[in-house]
Amino acid sequence: MADGQRIDKWLWFCRFVKSRSLAQALVEQGAVRVNRVKVERPSLPVKHGAVVTLTVHGRVSVVRVAAAGVRRGPAVEARGLYVSLNTGETGRDAAAMPQT
Repeated sequence: MADGQRIDKWLWFCRFVKSRSLAQALVEQGAVRVNRVKVERPSLPVKHGAVVTLTVHGRVSVVRVAAAGVRRGPAVEARGLYVSLNTGETGRDAAAMPQT
């Protein structure tokens, strides 16, 4: 992850959305921020340690990038790609976030 991974691909690998095209749409709607800056294109590379804020179905999630994804694997594998920064929320709760 030297140069980073596309934000749309990373969101899909983390299971925040059901498809990569939905991740692209989420970015284009302005519902994703990286380090407090609104993401304007789905190809933006996201790197380890970056803070990603996203809104899906009116619910805001704040996570820190822990690793790049290699594939869209099971939920247990997806939870290892980020650390939830939401107050009072565990990684399991963040993974249970409704998908688009």
